[in-house]
Amino acid sequence: MKKITILGSTGSIGCSALDVIGKNPERFQVVALAAGKNIALLKKQIERFKPKVVAVSTKETALKLRYSLTNKDKVKIFYDKEGLKEIASFPSADVVISAISGSAGLIPTIAAIEAGKDIALANKETMVMAGEIVTGRAIKKRVKIIPVDSEHSAIFQCLEGQKSKNLRRIILTASGGPFLNFTGNELKKVSLSQTLRHPNWKMGKKVTIDSASMMNKGLEVIEAKWFFNVDFSHIDVLIHPQSIVHSMVEFVDGAFLAQMGIPDMKLPIAYALTYPERIINDLPSLNLVKTGNLEFRNPDIKKFPCLGLAYAAGICGGTAPVVLNAADEIAVAAFMEKKVRFIDLPKIIETVLDVHNSINTPSLEDILQADLWARRETSRIIERIM
Repeated sequence: MKKITILGSTGSIGCSALDVIGKNPERFQVVALAAGKNIALLKKQIERFKPKVVAVSTKETALKLRYSLTNKDKVKIFYDKEGLKEIASFPSADVVISAISGSAGLIPTIAAIEAGKDIALANKETMVMAGEIVTGRAIKKRVKIIPVDSEHSAIFQCLEGQKSKNLRRIILTASGGPFLNFTGNELKKVSLSQTLRHPNWKMGKKVTIDSASMMNKGLEVIEAKWFFNVDFSHIDVLIHPQSIVHSMVEFVDGAFLAQMGIPDMKLPIAYALTYPERIINDLPSLNLVKTGNLEFRNPDIKKFPCLGLAYAAGICGGTAPVVLNAADEIAVAAFMEKKVRFIDLPKIIETVLDVHNSINTPSLEDILQADLWARRETSRIIERIM
């Protein structure tokens, strides 16, 4: 039986992971959970899965949770960043699911690696911000990092048993989001509610907006570079509106392998938890006859410049991807507050990148400082254009 810690248990990935775990009680045991401020949902998760420790964002939230629990002596409650690190490195855990949204997932993921825990990684920002550091420490600690993102899980599965020298390129697929067929003029008028209507996937608000702008795919390009040790010139993106082919690889002889399935995150989550095994689930089988035609097209970088910005930041390297990610987080937050327009997102991010002096081979402290600088600079730019 694998003992599991979930960082981000009340988010979309966390809830899906707990669904997989709950349906396989003979295989998995939850020992630790970390969440933000959704006390009502976390309380239900504690009562059902009975973890030994939990962490929340603040002392106030921890007190509210403590008072709401019926079995107060059965679970230890931590809070703040130090509490999150305690949960991430909890001794009895075998696998840590890193599913905290955004840059907040970096430090606890590193703490889990340092504690010798295998990682099921759903937090793409960890690799975007500190891919070289994270992969280096994982090798040193001899821990596995298994991707949870559907695209990287697909590539991971396609490359299983293959020799790296035979890989020609990776092809990440993207649905294109809700605005795939919008014109440039139509994009100027899109609302927040429109942006949050993803055609295929049920995700959190931040990643749904990033999917609409193609920034999510750009972050995945950078993540793929570190996961699979390939150059950016060997990572391509194709628009695939049906979200059935989750990604592909091409080998030097021209052969392609693609991983296919229904668009449900429970599939890659289960594979990450059981790798190299597979488990039976109750999800519907993919029916290719009902699915119909599978379409593929090149992305329109002019209409969705965030993808191009991500490639450029990734190729620049150093702290440029850190700044890209931080600027996007602040800009998207401003969009959710209706302070900026959807079409402003790439303009804001590009402006911040243009004034950043990237540090090559940054330390973890350099990365954290670049993240902080980018957040301040992005906020300053947003205030100026409001």
